[in-house]
Amino acid sequence: MIYVNGELVEYEGNMTIASLLVHLGFAKQICAVEVNNSLVPHTERKTFNVHEGDKIEIVSIVGGG
Repeated sequence: MIYVNGELVEYEGNMTIASLLVHLGFAKQICAVEVNNSLVPHTERKTFNVHEGDKIEIVSIVGGG
């Protein structure tokens, strides 16, 4: 299990941040991802692996006025 935005989420082993974003429906959204209080650059999402117990924060940008 991992934590995503404070909630427990099951994940498949050997998952990257990029595949997690697809799994959670964030793949087409502009967002920032932080794992264990460290920002994961967009260029590292395909190689950054998720591990058991990770605390992940996903913040998407919402437009409006």
